[in-house]
Amino acid sequence: MAKVSKQRKEALAKFDKSKVYSLKEAIDIVKEITYTKFDASVDLNIRLGVDPRKANQMVRGSVTLPHGTGKSVRVLVLCTPDRAQEAIDAGADYVGFEDYIQKIKDGWVDVDVIITTPTAMPKVGALGRILGPRGLMPNPKTGTVTMEVGKAVQEVKAGKIDFKVDKYGIVDSPIAKVSFSAEKIFDNAKALIQTVIKLKPAAAKGTYVKSIFISSTMSPGVEVDVKSVTI
Repeated sequence: MAKVSKQRKEALAKFDKSKVYSLKEAIDIVKEITYTKFDASVDLNIRLGVDPRKANQMVRGSVTLPHGTGKSVRVLVLCTPDRAQEAIDAGADYVGFEDYIQKIKDGWVDVDVIITTPTAMPKVGALGRILGPRGLMPNPKTGTVTMEVGKAVQEVKAGKIDFKVDKYGIVDSPIAKVSFSAEKIFDNAKALIQTVIKLKPAAAKGTYVKSIFISSTMSPGVEVDVKSVTI
């Protein structure tokens, strides 16, 4: 049996795991029970009543968080030379095409987001087996396959995040840092939740949002009252 650390025991003693809290209450609890020495990420876990194995029940999209994630995002733009300067001016960390495609084939994936153009996708698509499992494959639905590469880079740098329901029907995403004010965490959390709700597939039957938990790195999860954020 795994040993429960002293700090985790203290954290668990500060709230009732059998109770659901309003989003504001849950955020206050998470800030109080976070003991990491570094600035921990705040994560939102939304369990949906969908079957991701069915294409018509897939939930995937993006949202620009009002206050960003607090994380420095490394962006690679794979494009032809005519779009390179636009990407550089927008703040992309890496810009190139054939050279970076080869680097990725050789094992380099030291980026957080990859943006490309529709015309470049035939060659970028060949990287699917490498990028797909890492969640780095560009996709038109998330705005990472676009002719407006400069705009896409600016949005990502400003706090735009992509999300996708996993095979268990869960959307799990970092939304802030613990050092953020409770108000900023609330705004970011609500933005993600509302976006996920808007993307409800027509084929999804029954209860759509089954549960919501919020936590920080290494903290216990605190259950959020779904009604407090979906009404």
